[in-house]
Formats: sequence, C-alpha cells, structure tokens
Amino acid sequence: MKGHLSHDYHLEVPAPVVWDTYRGLELGKLVNQMFQDVVGTVEVVQGDGGVGTILKITFPPGPLGLSYMKEIFIQADDEQRVKESEVIEGGFKDVGFDVYRYRFHIIEKNGESSIIRSSVEYEIDDKLQEIASQATTKQMEALNEVVGKYLKQKWDSF
Repeated sequence: MKGHLSHDYHLEVPAPVVWDTYRGLELGKLVNQMFQDVVGTVEVVQGDGGVGTILKITFPPGPLGLSYMKEIFIQADDEQRVKESEVIEGGFKDVGFDVYRYRFHIIEKNGESSIIRSSVEYEIDDKLQEIASQATTKQMEALNEVVGKYLKQKWDSF
C-alpha cells in the first residue's frame, strides 16, 4: 500500500530566503537552538547538507511514541527548491513502514511571499494497513509554523 499526505503553509517571506534555511543544515541548527520542544534534537551523522547527508533526529516524548530516526537526504534541488529525505532507521521504519519520505518544496507566490509545501510519501505492507493512519505531516506543519514566524520576524527587521 502506498500513500501520500501534503500540507501547504503560506508565508510572507520571499522563497529564496525560505529556501536558504531549508536547503542544507540551517534548519537542523534552528531546531537545536530554538525548537527542541516541537521537533526534538538534530545531529549530523555524516555529510555537509547535500545529498547523502544523514541526520539523527531524537524526538521529544509524544503520542506516536517514536524516540529517534535517521534520515538521509536523497534530493536537494536548488533550482526547483525541493529537498527530500528518507527514513533509513528508527522512527516510522520501526513501526512497520517500508518507505517513509519527507519532502519540502518552497514555492514562490510572488517576490514577497512563498508556500512551504510539506509532504510525506510512504509504503507499507497491505497486512499492516491499520498502521498507515500513523503517517502524518503534523511535525512538519509545526516546524514550518515556528520557522515561518522566525523567518518573518527576521525578514521584517531588514
């Protein structure tokens, strides 16, 4: 069984500014500095923020009961402003998902605003279909909201 979830977050900040934060390791640094209670902590296991970079995310206690996961960046497209990563250990892999991918797409609305489109794609054995309801964009939505407020405040101060 395959599935897809998506959420759009509208932001009054130019797409290039948003992409600069999401494209590499800056997002993980912001999480560690300001948003640990929302997302958890982010540790770079290997890489420089490009394709092949592996992160370990340790989650705060929450309803899903996931303690950590490792993800690998599988796409970082500066032209399209798309970043995609796949869980390779822990997290949703531990509860039975065969594939669990996160994707951020920064879309320019106009010169002064953008959309952060967050999506999750997953694959799970048909026998574990009831587990598919655990797939969610909620953490990504919360992250986008907090980062969005931070970027808006920073952008407004220029």
